[in-house]
Amino acid sequence: MAYTSNSRVRTAEAVIPLHVDGSLRVGIVADTHSEPHLGGLAHLTALKPDVILHAGDIGDLGVITKLKDVAPVHAVRGNIDSRVDLPDVMTLEFKQGEQRALMVMLTHIAVAGPVIRADAAKRARAAKASLIVCGHSHVPFITQDRGLTLFNPGSIGPRRFRLPILFGVMQISATGVSLKHIDAETGREWRPT
Repeated sequence: MAYTSNSRVRTAEAVIPLHVDGSLRVGIVADTHSEPHLGGLAHLTALKPDVILHAGDIGDLGVITKLKDVAPVHAVRGNIDSRVDLPDVMTLEFKQGEQRALMVMLTHIAVAGPVIRADAAKRARAAKASLIVCGHSHVPFITQDRGLTLFNPGSIGPRRFRLPILFGVMQISATGVSLKHIDAETGREWRPT
């Protein structure tokens, strides 16, 4: 992983190889705030992800250590992680051999209300990313805006207001990419009601 930075935004890039059949299971978490839901971690572990993405507001870095016991972790820092030596933005290239399957931009803050922030959209396009994964709001969603797909897994940390405690799963296959939310308490797929 290579870090680069300008005066404001520290970035990193990583290449993640797919399995020979073009598949990969990715666990996606955000906003652990030092206290990831124990049931959620158990359900995440049971899904046997090949890799885990953490979209910031990690809190205690021991969280990353716990996640690394499950799968390799790629993480960005959030607004509570100011003293953490992690990038603000990470571009992840998922490849099968030499062929690019998917470009993902991982960051903590990417939306302003219901739309992608202009700076996040510009950064994603410059990286040729079609998917932005973010955290910050604790609000789970999958949407499209500005020609990009945006995924927030929700928070797997302490409950905020009446929001559910969730994590995300991205399944890459030879036929495409699917995204879903998993309830940290039940281990079942979560959908808004």
